[in-house]
Amino acid sequence: MTQMVQVVLADGVVDAEEVQTILANAGIESQLEPAVDHHPAGTEDAPQKVLVPESKLEEALEAIEALSEPDELVGD
Repeated sequence: MTQMVQVVLADGVVDAEEVQTILANAGIESQLEPAVDHHPAGTEDAPQKVLVPESKLEEALEAIEALSEPDELVGD
């Protein structure tokens, strides 16, 4: 079994799922894991670890960086 390692710490589930979509489009498997203990009855959106196989870590970082360019964040 391949060891999973953290590639990103997302603010919440929505952000984590966006990263998962980027990774899936690059052909990289990923999993989510809560970054903090979270009570099931809580309404807050807990931070999430996005995990990838250790062998795909560098590729995952490159995919996230390529699809998260600063020009996407700056409006004209």
